[in-house]
Amino acid sequence: MSLYIYYIIFAIILIGGAIATMAIGFSAKNREGNPDYDKKTKSIFTGLSLYYAISIPLGFIALVVYIVKYVM
Repeated sequence: MSLYIYYIIFAIILIGGAIATMAIGFSAKNREGNPDYDKKTKSIFTGLSLYYAISIPLGFIALVVYIVKYVM
């Protein structure tokens, strides 16, 4: 299979993520703010830390698999 399909899939995901991020950032509800957010920072940061602790190693594994399969 050609690598171009992977580039296209990656670009679609990247563009979709950027659009979703900007839509959330510019939303009216986000501009109003959320007073409960400051009270829940510990649980928010715990969730984000867990997300990064899972996604970063998976990203490195995917990179290694790609290098082994297509570069070597």
